[in-house]
This record gives sequence, C-alpha cells and structure tokens, in this order.
Amino acid sequence: MLVNLKTILADTREKHYAVGLFNCVTLEMTKGILAAAEELRSPVIIGPAESLLPGASLAEYADMMLGMAKRARVPVALHFDHGFSPELVEEAIRLGFSSVMYDCSMLPFEENARRTREMAAKAHAAGCSLEAEIGHVGSNGSAEEAIAQSVYTQPGDALRFAGESGCDALAVAIGTAHGVYTEKPVLNLDCLARIAAACETPLVLHGGSGLSDDAFRACVAGGISKINIFTHNNLAAARAAHEHFSDATGAFELMRFVAEAVKRETMHHMRVFGSDGRA
Repeated sequence: MLVNLKTILADTREKHYAVGLFNCVTLEMTKGILAAAEELRSPVIIGPAESLLPGASLAEYADMMLGMAKRARVPVALHFDHGFSPELVEEAIRLGFSSVMYDCSMLPFEENARRTREMAAKAHAAGCSLEAEIGHVGSNGSAEEAIAQSVYTQPGDALRFAGESGCDALAVAIGTAHGVYTEKPVLNLDCLARIAAACETPLVLHGGSGLSDDAFRACVAGGISKINIFTHNNLAAARAAHEHFSDATGAFELMRFVAEAVKRETMHHMRVFGSDGRA
C-alpha cells in the first residue's frame, strides 16, 4: 500500500528501528526490494534520485513504481531522493510520489529553510511528505574525499531548521558520504545523540552503503529513523548479471538472478535496521 514518509516513519524513534530507502532504477531492482519487504513484513521506501534520472525520466519511474507500490502488501513510500531542482521536485509531487527530498543543503541556512518551507507547503497540499537536509553529506570523488567536503550538522541548527522549514524528515551529516568507502568511516555518534535529543523530527542517514552492521545499529540506537541505500544493491545487481551471463544468455534470463540478488541484499539490511516484522 502506498503511504507517505511521515506515516512510514511515525513510530520509528519510539520503537527503535529505521526504515530503509532503497534507491532503485530498474524493474528487477524494484521487484527484489518489494519482495524482500513482503517476505519480512517490513515497511519500505523506494524510488530514484535526481542523479539517477539519466537512466529514465521521473514520469517513467512513476509509471513503473507507483502501481507496484500501491499493490504491495506492506506500507511503501515512493520517494524522490536528493531533488535539487525545484521543477523536478514539483513534478514528482504532481506524478504521485508520496515523498520528496528537496535538497538545498549547500545554501545558507535561512535560504535553505525558506525554500524548504515553500516546497513543504506544496507537498503537504498534495498529501506528500518532504525531507530536507541540514549540514551537507558530500558526494564527489571517493567517499573519503566527500567526507572532507561535508558540513556537519549542529544540534541547535537541526532544531531550529525543523521548526522553520516544516519538513517531515531531516537528513543530518555525522560522518558518512555518498559512494564507495575504501577506508572505514568514523561516525560522530555523540553528535547524533545531541541532535536526536534536541530535535524530534525523524532523522535520516545518507551515504549508508559501506557502513558495518554494527555502525548501522549504533545509528538506529542513536535516533536515526531512515537509512538510504543504493550502492550495495546496485553492485549486487551488477554482480548477479555478470555471474550468470554467458554468450547464450539474454536479458530476460538474467532478470530473476538480478531480482533475487537485490532481494537478499535488501533483506539483510532490513534485519539490521530492525524494520522486519514492523508492517
């Protein structure tokens, strides 16, 4: 069933679990993620990011994912991740996405809050939730280089921003980065604890692929309600296609292997996040 982000995260902080956003870009990935959610009775968040739109348009992603989300036997939020362009965020709202992220985190605080507040009003009028970001999670080059470019979130800023922006979920920067880690990242869990103590808005961890299971559990225990995963599933899908390819293998024959690999990877993370059995 299709629900918005506010609904799917409503009791995560109280019950100490997180819901995964598993970015997906193909039918096989989407099927694998939803199959994992249904088998484990887990709520789940799916959808593309603006950076993934070269693979398909927002309308094409909506055509594929919206019906699948509505038919699912567990709560599913269809989320447009890291929308930087207001035109694309508004398009996602019009297309029926139940959640959008409007990422203005590289702008000054006041401009970020103002733009987020204006977009949140449009999203809420359509029954759609809105995620924002305060601080900045880097995403250029290696993950280590991206962390060096990150701007860490301050607890007081998180509280003020949540109040001024009207966002339904807030992504925070505590030492993760988008991409593949070559070294173990160092999370600032003390900073996370202070943010969670100051701000009741559901908190989001970006750049999750590559963290250890124990690190994920520590983040959930520290107050994270939503965790974003793409790289893990993207690589699992590619490995499955590579392992089962031969000169006599077509795309159709590879579909079930890709979907199954993504399902296994997703189920692992759902168990680590503690969302299994919550639907």
